[in-house]
Amino acid sequence: MCVRSCFQSSCLQWAWRTAFLKHIQRRHQGSHRWTHLGGSTYRAVIFDMGGVLIPSPGRVAAEWEVQNRIPSGTILKALMEGGENGPWMRFMRAEITAEGFLREFGRLCSEMSKTSVPVDSFFSLLTSERVAKQFPVMTEAITQIRAKGLQTAVLSNNFYLPNQKSFLPLDRKQFDVVVESCVEGICKPDPRIYKLCLERLGLQPSESIFLDDLGPNVKAAASLGIHTIKVNDPETAVKELEALLGFTLRLGVPNTQPVRKTMEIPKDSLKKYLKDLLGIQTTGPLELLQFDHGQSNPTYYIRLANRDLVLRKKPPGTLLPSAHAIEREFRIMKALANAGVPVPNVLDLCEDSSVVGTPFYVMEYCPGLIYKDPSLPGLEPSHRRAIYTAMNTVLCKIHSVDPQAVGLEDYGKQGAYIPRQVRTWVKQYRASETSTIPAMERLIEWLPLHLPHQQRTTLVHGDFRLDNLVFHPEKPEVVAVLDWELSTLGDPLIDVAYSCLAHYLPSSFPVLRGQASSAHAEQTGKLTEFVSNLAWDFAVKEGFRVFKEMPFKNPLTRSCHTWARSQSQWYPIGTRSYSSVPEASPAHASRGGLVISPESLSPPVRELYHRLKRFMEQHVYPAEPELQSHQASAARWSPSPLIEDLKEKAKAEGLWNLFLPLEADPEKKYGAGLTNVEYAHLCELMGTSLYAPEICNCSAPDTGNMELLVRYGTEAQKARWLMPLLEGKARSCFAMTEPQVASSDATNIEASIREEDSFYVINGHKWWITGILDPRCQLCVFMGKTDPHAPRHRQQSVLLVPMDTPGIKIIRPLTVYGLEDAPGGHGEVRFEHVHVPKENMVLGPGRGFEIAQGRLGPGRIHHCMRLIGFSERALALMKARIQPPTAEGREQERGLRRPCFHWSCRVKSRVAFGKPLVEQGTVLADIAQSRVEIEQARLLVLRAAHVMDLAGNKAAALDIAMIKMVAPSMASRVIDRAIQAFGAAGLSSDYPLAQFFTWARALRFADGPDEVHRATVAKLELKHRI
Repeated sequence: MCVRSCFQSSCLQWAWRTAFLKHIQRRHQGSHRWTHLGGSTYRAVIFDMGGVLIPSPGRVAAEWEVQNRIPSGTILKALMEGGENGPWMRFMRAEITAEGFLREFGRLCSEMSKTSVPVDSFFSLLTSERVAKQFPVMTEAITQIRAKGLQTAVLSNNFYLPNQKSFLPLDRKQFDVVVESCVEGICKPDPRIYKLCLERLGLQPSESIFLDDLGPNVKAAASLGIHTIKVNDPETAVKELEALLGFTLRLGVPNTQPVRKTMEIPKDSLKKYLKDLLGIQTTGPLELLQFDHGQSNPTYYIRLANRDLVLRKKPPGTLLPSAHAIEREFRIMKALANAGVPVPNVLDLCEDSSVVGTPFYVMEYCPGLIYKDPSLPGLEPSHRRAIYTAMNTVLCKIHSVDPQAVGLEDYGKQGAYIPRQVRTWVKQYRASETSTIPAMERLIEWLPLHLPHQQRTTLVHGDFRLDNLVFHPEKPEVVAVLDWELSTLGDPLIDVAYSCLAHYLPSSFPVLRGQASSAHAEQTGKLTEFVSNLAWDFAVKEGFRVFKEMPFKNPLTRSCHTWARSQSQWYPIGTRSYSSVPEASPAHASRGGLVISPESLSPPVRELYHRLKRFMEQHVYPAEPELQSHQASAARWSPSPLIEDLKEKAKAEGLWNLFLPLEADPEKKYGAGLTNVEYAHLCELMGTSLYAPEICNCSAPDTGNMELLVRYGTEAQKARWLMPLLEGKARSCFAMTEPQVASSDATNIEASIREEDSFYVINGHKWWITGILDPRCQLCVFMGKTDPHAPRHRQQSVLLVPMDTPGIKIIRPLTVYGLEDAPGGHGEVRFEHVHVPKENMVLGPGRGFEIAQGRLGPGRIHHCMRLIGFSERALALMKARIQPPTAEGREQERGLRRPCFHWSCRVKSRVAFGKPLVEQGTVLADIAQSRVEIEQARLLVLRAAHVMDLAGNKAAALDIAMIKMVAPSMASRVIDRAIQAFGAAGLSSDYPLAQFFTWARALRFADGPDEVHRATVAKLELKHRI
């Protein structure tokens, strides 16, 4: 049960209270036998290895195949080949050696895939320490099972490694019995191996439970009378096992885990010390767990002779002189014991390092609740208020303590506390600074000049936050304040400010959840900049003036904006956002939460969305037939006058240059100042029409080129090229792809950029250059090599090439499935001795790869956003095709959050084989499947946009790669189903489906080939998730 929902009703309070008391009582009972509800006594649990305790070969194979571009399923098919007499089964019975197996297995794989398969690489991965790690949930379960007096066994189909050792990457001490197929010469599902395991356990089949991930193995065990659990995932399997055994397999003490290897402490000497301290005589075991809190000073839970204790010690190694001062923690908690501040009862400070390796202190364990999420999800507002009221009450108690009365008058320096803190922060920041962050420099300069005068000196906790408090299990009352490591004498405003951070940062911000660590090193710059801007915003809009001038009887209030269906995290996504500034911009507020519906957008952006929707319905959809006719006419290579007219209308409506992300244009000099999430909703809406993006000046490649100029261009380059593009007076193209090389890898390009006097001279052959045939195209952003001998990613450079420069020769327009995409088209071009002024170089020589990556920032997902619009339009047309367009239906469609589409208004319901299409099961199934796939892809796109907003493009690399894998393929399937519903009409230009399908398919190359994205996802998955 989730403890955070325990206050929602009196009934739930009673249920939780009862469970809590049972848990406390249970901890004081001795080990005893547990029985299944049916009456059978279970005395042992038998575990398979692969797929139960460690990742299965099938899972490892699937990921390896993606990474090595081997046809999916090759490894698994080869493993199953030959059944009992196949190489895999013979290998696990030790009938062939590892070398013989790999030779035979490699031949099978190569025959099946019709390509050479490096099976040695797969075998190395399968048996590597990186992959063959025991699932923590299973380690925890085994520990609990054995603690209850049950036996454990591992029954594994395994093999001998080339070094003649059996492959069993487990701690054998976890098991009473180990049965290995390669040792016994018998494999599951042979009944003999199960009987052998039971014999060694000394049990009957009905007294054991067997877990395996393979159906035949489970079936064979069940046929012998063994109770079985088929494992699909370890977490679910443990829950099923808990239900059978009748006790929890999670650790009984909240927020604890088995002691990490690097944090183990000697139990024998600790037990002797505690027996002397407590004056007890016991022969019982000492139970030791580690808290997931207390990372700075390792903290342990101890149970000995019915005493529940907590040990907090200094970490090993060389420490800074003033760091990890557990002596101060012990001193202040002992001093506060009778001062009205709830603290644990401290028992002893031991400075003898021979006991556990470093000095430590011991205190009594305080059972209760610790709320890790400061947004308190699941609680009613009144209960959240009660929790925070209790938190504020205890803070007042801390600040009310007289330091002299409790013997702490010398606990810290008197006066000037905040200036000292600021100097310390600046010093620490300078010591860890890796690059200049303007926002931080501004804050460092301003803050020391605007500090409040210290009015009081009190005890301060120094790290006062919700997850350092233990709450009573039945009422909102703090029973203990923990983690006094940073306590001192100082200004109480520091504790108040730190406590209020939860209102000013996204709830899952790392520092709020104790997550700030080296694991977040890649995001440090983004976090620092985010906090700097937030602090500056607070300082200049409210500042400490609030605390000095606001009457105490009228305290400052804050608004808490909660996105009910969202979670905001810095790397995977979290739950809540808070806005600190009463007049904060909507864009800023939106950065905190994932908005999955247009109706949940901030009011200004929601109004912009509806304005765009009306514009589409009133102007764009009705114009589509004429625009399509122009594309098929003899005048197609000239821009349509209607397009130019609609552009002016869009500009007048404020529907212009919506694409530039807020982080690239924070002052909104060039665009609408939307976040990526906000633009995603508008971009999807524009994507329902092939023409809307250009009409709103939001079409590629101009968007990427404009963003490139905003991010990297000089003021002169912006004046010459950016402004005409922003005004819609010019178009542009981006020249990178080359016919001779695999241009999906930007480092492969061969076009040369050679320096000559005051010019750069370009020579190269490019193709698939979108937009270059448009007569309005005035700029070519050209990528070529300036130094072939430089490091691989420093060879390329980017030049701004005017299209009227001599030497640019357009060879031909290229077609996509026969479509020319006039007037911009896709050209094959030669650049022959093209001279470009040196001032047209972007950033400088060797910066091309960096620029190309930056250009593909938000632009990476714009196509995916538009593909969702393609798909919605295709599904709407499909639905209209198969059912009569009644007046009621049209009215309902107008009320939906997605637009009604005028191109569908002239179709009628169809009948095939005696039944209307709307009654055909296959058609209904296609509609259902399309709806599901669209919603899935949309959520993935919004997630990527959200991570980009919060953590930056680099942190969102995995999410971006996933959507580029998913969106084009999804759109192709959805559009293809719609074409099937239309029959031959779907292939014609009467409907936009054929063009939608063409571009969806083309984007599987234009935005990078699927294979590249799959490889990226697999690499990141293997790097971060295993």
